[in-house]
Amino acid sequence: MDFTIIKHAVEVDHGVKRFSMQFIKQTAQPGRARLSAELCEKITKELASLGLITLPRRLPTSETDFVFVIQKDSSLGQAVSIATSIAQLEHMGTNPLSALVANYDSLDDYLI
Repeated sequence: MDFTIIKHAVEVDHGVKRFSMQFIKQTAQPGRARLSAELCEKITKELASLGLITLPRRLPTSETDFVFVIQKDSSLGQAVSIATSIAQLEHMGTNPLSALVANYDSLDDYLI
């Protein structure tokens, strides 16, 4: 899997870029018929090795969905990383900021 084209596109757009899952699948494995959960997990790990994170964090298996790819070391990437940590603490029931999380109903859907 060669995601340098995605990495360069994110850099050109100042650290964030919206991609369709169909484009990501074609970049990862052009001959593949469909996306699987295993392939999405491999793609996430490969993007992470390039310093990129996705939003939602778990890539959808539908090719019609869109995701944001963000540079991890950018301001937005750091904010997403912090929000992910808070969402994980909330999921475990140990979040010190429970009142804050109560205002965002779909937090788990995008960050965990």
